[in-house]
Amino acid sequence: REWTMKTSIVFFLCISVFPGFSQGRVVGEDETGFAECNVFFPGQVPPEGFTEPFHVKICQQYNKQPRFATLYSTKDKIPLYSAFKYTKPAQNEEESWLVEPQIDDPENDLHEMVHEADVIGTVASLGANQALTSDYVGSGYERGLLNPSLLNEEDFQMATYTLTNAVPLSPSLSKSWHRDIGRVVEQALVPHCSKKDHLYLLAGAIPSSVRVKGKVSVPESLWLAACCDAPEGWSLGLVKKMNDENSLADLTVGELEKQLLAGVHLFKGNCGEDNQSQEKTEAILQAVSQIRSGEQVETSDNQEAKDSGLVRKVAGIIATPFIKLLELLIYVFVELVKFVFYFLWLVIKRVGGAVLDGVYSLWNGVVSYLKAISMVLISIPYDVGRVIVNIFLGFLEIVQDVASLTYRILRIPVGFVLHLAAFPYHSICAIPSVLKDMATGIGGTFSLVIDATATLLHGFYYLAGHIVKRFVPKGSSDD
Repeated sequence: REWTMKTSIVFFLCISVFPGFSQGRVVGEDETGFAECNVFFPGQVPPEGFTEPFHVKICQQYNKQPRFATLYSTKDKIPLYSAFKYTKPAQNEEESWLVEPQIDDPENDLHEMVHEADVIGTVASLGANQALTSDYVGSGYERGLLNPSLLNEEDFQMATYTLTNAVPLSPSLSKSWHRDIGRVVEQALVPHCSKKDHLYLLAGAIPSSVRVKGKVSVPESLWLAACCDAPEGWSLGLVKKMNDENSLADLTVGELEKQLLAGVHLFKGNCGEDNQSQEKTEAILQAVSQIRSGEQVETSDNQEAKDSGLVRKVAGIIATPFIKLLELLIYVFVELVKFVFYFLWLVIKRVGGAVLDGVYSLWNGVVSYLKAISMVLISIPYDVGRVIVNIFLGFLEIVQDVASLTYRILRIPVGFVLHLAAFPYHSICAIPSVLKDMATGIGGTFSLVIDATATLLHGFYYLAGHIVKRFVPKGSSDD
């Protein structure tokens, strides 16, 4: 199943502003809900709990009129749900699949959806946030509409062919989904809602980890939630698994919410789920059961047709257990075949993996052995050269030590002889210096004696003059 699902949906966020093409508007974060597309929710209150930053609200429009609302994931690149109302279906359908340039390049000047071929090479990062036609090539998937075009009148049909409303489905599953949902809505839901314009529908997909070309998520399952917001209100949920195109499980909206993200609430006040009529609920579930069994459900609008089909209903009720048994046998057989093929694939995978692991280990051992031998062979010349260099350096050290020792031994007698030979020369050369020093000393001594005698005589003279001046009286001027 994983191998067959390794491809994905191509989806485009489609917005256009000219007649003849469906339009879409990305709702800003500062706007409440889906802006003018809030009319597609009971009480104009959108589902709660889808709060991831990559969940983007789209108000899908056609001819500048809101047609349905879409919440899509730029991470998984598929819509999470489309909200719409049932309208009288048109007889003719016309497909026109386009791309929205502003999803990948918000700064471009294109404000409407265009054909992909017209913007290749002109829109920056085309395909970064939306799938392209190339994602469908060889994928084996169709663009399955969450909001089926067969449940819409002409103007609404054009709006449904935006790729934000499409998920990747196999051709048989796409056909089964549209057939079952169309019959459930027209034959089981619409006849039991007293006010047709108060029947609100949510069709969604649960993303899986399987991605086509590592880009677009393939849904794990599809679901439908219905709410009849009328005096006799009721709600219902349906789920179709991707791995079983014939499945169509009915459950309450509360049970459906548990299969989605934590904290999700699809309808305001659960659309009266706690107070809905048990009789009406059983009638709706009976109609759904007949649709699962392949029977045609008759509506109360034609009493004569209803009466004429009573026998057929009774026969259908009697045949239902046998049909269920046949379905169970077919299901068991299919699951058994799938199990056998899966078991064989698992055995082949394990054996092949073991062989590949053995070959890989052997290859690593051979490479390691050759690498070790190569390193040894390469190191031999290096080691030999290093030994030769070490021997040569050791020889040079020996020669240096011998020369140093010889020099030190010979330096002792040679120095003694040189000093002895130089003694007379130094002695004779020292005589002039000695005589000069002696003459200088004698001259200095004589000069010192003369200076001392002169100083002594000067002192006596000064003393005698001082005494005379002190004790001899001064004479008159005549004296």
